[in-house]
Amino acid sequence: MPKSKRNRPVTLSKTKKKGRGHNESIVNSIRDAVDNYNSIYVFSFENMRNQKFKEFREQLKSTSRFFLGSNKVMQVSLGRSIADEIRPGVHKVSKLLRGDTGLYFTNLPKEEVQRLFEEYEEYDFARTGSTATEKVELKEGPLDQFTHEMEPFLRKQGMPVRLNKGVVELVSDFVACEEGNPLSPEAARILRLLGIKMATFRLHLICRWSPDDFELYNEELNFSDVESS
Repeated sequence: MPKSKRNRPVTLSKTKKKGRGHNESIVNSIRDAVDNYNSIYVFSFENMRNQKFKEFREQLKSTSRFFLGSNKVMQVSLGRSIADEIRPGVHKVSKLLRGDTGLYFTNLPKEEVQRLFEEYEEYDFARTGSTATEKVELKEGPLDQFTHEMEPFLRKQGMPVRLNKGVVELVSDFVACEEGNPLSPEAARILRLLGIKMATFRLHLICRWSPDDFELYNEELNFSDVESS
C-alpha cells in the first residue's frame, strides 16, 4: 500500500505574517478538508465584499468549506509539486492559486457548483480606485435629493453647489466620473450619496480536482505549465 503523504511535515518559515501557529492551523484544516470532501475547486474573485462572501459561505456550509488567505500557505497545504502533493494530481490545484483566489471544498455535484457560481452576483458601491463603469453627469439646477445640511459636504467633494432659498442647487453641470477612469475618493463618495452602485462582486471557477479527474474551466488563462505537469 503506498505511503500516505497526508502527515508529511512542511516548512512554513517563509509564511510568518500571521504567525507559525496560525499557518499550521490553516494547513491542517485544508488537509482535513481534502479528506472530507469529494472535490476541490480554485476560484477567483473580483470586488470582494466580506459580508456578502460570508453570507454565500453560510448558505453552503452544510456541504462545503471555503478558504481564503495566503496563497503560499494554501499551496504548501496541498503540495506544490508531484514530490510533495498530498494526493495524486492535487499540485495542479496549487499552481492555480495566484492573485485573488481561494479554495472551495465541496460534496456538491459539479453541475450544481457551476450553477451556483455562475448565478452569483452582488452589486455594491464602488471604492476609491475602482474603474467607473459609466459616465455620471449632474445637470445644473436643484438637487432635491439632498438636504440643505449637505451643502458644505458636497462642496468639499468638488461639486459647484450653493443654497438657494434652502435648496441645494448646482450652479453648473458637474461630471462625477467618466467611464473607464479610476474613481477618486470624492467621486466614490458622491456615487454613494447618489445611490449608484458600480461594483459587482463575482466569483469565477478556475479548476476542479477530484480523485478521478482534473478539469480546467477557463482555457483563456493559459496555464500551460499546469497542463504539462
